[in-house]
Amino acid sequence: MTGWRHQRTGRLWLDAPQDEDLADLHSIHADPASWIHLPQGRHVHLATTRELLDRQQGRWDERGLGYWVVREHDGGPVVGLGGCAWRQGWPGWNLAYRLAHHVQGRGYAGELGRAALAAAAAVAPDRPVVAYLLEHNHASRRTTERLGLTRQWRGPDAGNEDPRAVRLVYADRPLAEDLLARVVAG
Repeated sequence: MTGWRHQRTGRLWLDAPQDEDLADLHSIHADPASWIHLPQGRHVHLATTRELLDRQQGRWDERGLGYWVVREHDGGPVVGLGGCAWRQGWPGWNLAYRLAHHVQGRGYAGELGRAALAAAAAVAPDRPVVAYLLEHNHASRRTTERLGLTRQWRGPDAGNEDPRAVRLVYADRPLAEDLLARVVAG
């Protein structure tokens, strides 16, 4: 299954991640500016990014879809990671993205999100697309809502170092109670 491994949107090149993307991915995931809304998620060690890369490569092999690396031009440096990927224990696709700080605010998340929703619908249309975000991440919330996902849940963010953190769950369709419980549990 290679149909979704390489996609081109109006401004972005989206590719299944390769080993040679590790350094660029680590630069993004280690940058505190990329983790303003969840500082504890920052990758302090290269091994953490390596695990992320390995996990995404496995998802592509197993499901035919995973997070893409994002480039602004063919062969350019990686400026993000995102898309729809199967998350273990979840009822469907997880829509997510992380972009380098210097490219945020250009609408890339929405462009990436539209491509991801189309891919998820083609690969497994019976599976919901879920976005799991923090309430204080206003830009991510706006992007998620512009993509047509609706809020399914609001509540405490289990495992967050900030006990005041509020988690929002969005989906492209209503989620059954048991499926929503699995998402909320993390």
